[in-house]
Amino acid sequence: MPPDHTPTPTPADTGATRGRLLDCALRLFSERGFARTSTRALAEAAGANLAAIRYYFGDKAGLYRATFRELCNNCGSSVDFDGHPSLEALLHTYYDSFVEPLKQGDRTRQAMRLYLREMLEPTEQWQAERARDAHQHAGLVAALCRALGLQQADDDLHRLAIAITGLGIQLMVARDLAETERPSLLASPEALDAWCARLVVFALALVDAERARRASAAASTPSRPHS
Repeated sequence: MPPDHTPTPTPADTGATRGRLLDCALRLFSERGFARTSTRALAEAAGANLAAIRYYFGDKAGLYRATFRELCNNCGSSVDFDGHPSLEALLHTYYDSFVEPLKQGDRTRQAMRLYLREMLEPTEQWQAERARDAHQHAGLVAALCRALGLQQADDDLHRLAIAITGLGIQLMVARDLAETERPSLLASPEALDAWCARLVVFALALVDAERARRASAAASTPSRPHS
């Protein structure tokens, strides 16, 4: 049998081989980037042959897309920004999408590294990532407009939305710092769940500060005299 020939797999083989390819792709793509990761290296790391990549993903680009779609948690991208009874409930769901991946251990580090590498060395995948980020941002902006009673978003509301998202992103980016300076902050699922609750409190404080700032600005604006 030629070395790159793959027999028709059983369902068990399909799950095992495909899963190994995805796991190895996340690790190698995050370490080397898309261009410097060969299909041969991917197949060897997964204990598969080259035909397995073609069978399950079409080509290396298809495996790369599947790695983002299935293993890289796009924080907030699946949140229903309209289906919550309050802004607090929405923020809890939103930040939970940042916290839950941290319970997956090293895979989250690899996923974050891959996302950052994609930012610095963009492939065609970057457009899909930007579209998801834009959709997430638009949903959060709309929710903040409702919470603050605004008809449309202005620059300051977009600043607020970016700052709220930044709280979740910083938790993921600063994970190594937290593990070094205060390991108890990430030591258990319960400790991570506490992060979700605190981030909601911090975000609501930002919203309250923006509400107060707008009220103060409106009060200090001189009213126009009646003609």
